[in-house]
Amino acid sequence: MDTIGYVGLGAMGGRMAGRLLDLGNRVYGTNRTRAKAEPLIERGLTWCATPREVAAAAQVVFSMVTDDAALESITSGPDGILAGLGPGKIYIDMSTVSPVAGSAISDQARGTGAHMLAAPVSGSVHAVEQGSLAIMVGGDTESFHAVEPLLRQLGPQVTHVGGNAEALLLKLAINDSLAAQLLAFCEGVLLAERGGVDRKKAIEVMNGSAIGSPSLRARADFLLDPLAEPWFDVVLMQKDIRLALATADSLGVALPAAQVTDAMLSKARELGYADRDIAIMIEVLQQVPAPGRG
Repeated sequence: MDTIGYVGLGAMGGRMAGRLLDLGNRVYGTNRTRAKAEPLIERGLTWCATPREVAAAAQVVFSMVTDDAALESITSGPDGILAGLGPGKIYIDMSTVSPVAGSAISDQARGTGAHMLAAPVSGSVHAVEQGSLAIMVGGDTESFHAVEPLLRQLGPQVTHVGGNAEALLLKLAINDSLAAQLLAFCEGVLLAERGGVDRKKAIEVMNGSAIGSPSLRARADFLLDPLAEPWFDVVLMQKDIRLALATADSLGVALPAAQVTDAMLSKARELGYADRDIAIMIEVLQQVPAPGRG
């Protein structure tokens, strides 16, 4: 049994902490709002008032938050994670943040004598529950090997990819590709539907063709019911796309598809779909006039 800390018990973090609990680990945790943690407390999670308390209590500390600002909030200051770290501890941040922010926190963690790994994940809330996440890990090799068995409790594909920045860069690359692929798929489905093909049949045939992929097949139900409870909402995806665009700009890389998906996600937000799953892009496309018809 490992003694684990978890900071950030939202949709993804809460499920990860729950899975770690269910597998027999002792878990200390905290969240901005305690209400979200109550079901986990009932299952055995030990509540801590601050991120510092979590880091002080555990040997391995996880975190999962929404963006750079949230990561700074939970790590810095007298009650932050960094204040509770010390020699021999390992801090694993699973958030999707900028490579610059992730590397900066890693440098600060090193100053406490601890080691920090960036370990962003690919997969939905259902992948967490099934233990099928793909995890890309950046940081020193010795720390990676020390926590690899623990990470494999969350998913079978755990890959060390280099430093912290490389892991975060790969996650942005994955989400950039995911958004572009889904938008193109939505275009194809809508084209077929407007020409008289039943939407369900179009999705079935396209997913069974050469363009089918696990991510597209997983979203088939969302394309039939775009207003269903989201797995990955518009706001979070646009955050990641804009991180990818900013990073690409610093590296001198053109991301034309990301520019298009960013515009489509902005349109989704204008239409009131900010908290819907990214599959809502099919509804947005239906409201975009064809060239010459606007």
